[in-house]
Amino acid sequence: MSLKLMSYNIAHCQNFLTHEVDYDAVADVIRRSGADIIGLNEVYDDAEKRKYSRQPLELAQRLGFQVFFAPALVLFGMPYGNALLSRFPLLRTSVIPVPDPETPAYDGYYETRCVLRAELDVPGGLCVCVTHFGLNPDEHANSVRTLSEVIRDQRFILMGDMNVTPDNPVLAPIRERLYDTAELFGKSLMSWPSDKPDRKIDYIFTSHDLKTLSADIPAELASDHRPYVAEIA
Repeated sequence: MSLKLMSYNIAHCQNFLTHEVDYDAVADVIRRSGADIIGLNEVYDDAEKRKYSRQPLELAQRLGFQVFFAPALVLFGMPYGNALLSRFPLLRTSVIPVPDPETPAYDGYYETRCVLRAELDVPGGLCVCVTHFGLNPDEHANSVRTLSEVIRDQRFILMGDMNVTPDNPVLAPIRERLYDTAELFGKSLMSWPSDKPDRKIDYIFTSHDLKTLSADIPAELASDHRPYVAEIA
């Protein structure tokens, strides 16, 4: 059995070219990829806000997928965080908060983050976590500490926008336990910004018992990030 994974920061479905909320463009990128399990970052979920609607549900309905939304905070009056779309039933889901730094050590923008965790109904079982790191090193460290408590050594997938490049040592504890599917890139591939990407900040990691068959970052412009896709056995 093979599965195709996608990690995609959808920038609250704001089309990179038109700057309008465009569910169809994002759904089309996912549909054409053939992805079975999709981790989404920067997602709003609020039925009262007509412009944004319930973004995870809007995408799930277009694709015919199962959906789970993990709010990290309320931003501009709307729940905001990560989401998971899946062809397979979701057995158990949870939202794991990432602690804010007690005293911010940097002048940059800070934002509360979380980890989405889901158990999927696939043969043999599968645990998927989706996360989105903050912008500052102390936020990065808190995210890695949180993830170290939820990473499983078997049948486990971690994906998301980690806001650090592959050479950042903060990823070392993750690399010690999980396989970076980017090792299968035939050449250096970048994920942001989508029109002229100059850095890779999006990731898909797997436990070592899952075999990665391929990995790619296709040139898509529906969001300010390019999607990251990987196929596993």
